[in-house]
Amino acid sequence: MQRTFLAWGALLAMLSVAIGAFGAHLLKPLIGADSLKVYETGVQYQMMHALGLILISLIAGQWGESNRLRWAGRLLIAGIVLFSGSLYILSITGITILGAITPLGGICFLAGWLFLAMEAFSRRSGK
Repeated sequence: MQRTFLAWGALLAMLSVAIGAFGAHLLKPLIGADSLKVYETGVQYQMMHALGLILISLIAGQWGESNRLRWAGRLLIAGIVLFSGSLYILSITGITILGAITPLGGICFLAGWLFLAMEAFSRRSGK
């Protein structure tokens, strides 16, 4: 689990940089300012949650693996795909129905962070 989430976190962070550069250099002249802002939001959330995956990996190495940490990582990955992915496609294609998928990704993000918090609260001090 630790190596898996570290690898996914690093890969998704790298992709966030690449996707952001693509948007800044190639998409900027092709899509409007509003669409570019939506695209940039996807990039920012992808990077934040990729770093969250790396954090979960480090915590798993410190505390040991658990179902809560496993679900936290899975949910952050799902959130990146649903939230950021829908924003990328929405901003490039203008297909507005994809905006209905974005909140599902947000719920995954919230649930992932909640699982991490529950794991932290379940730990006794000194452990």
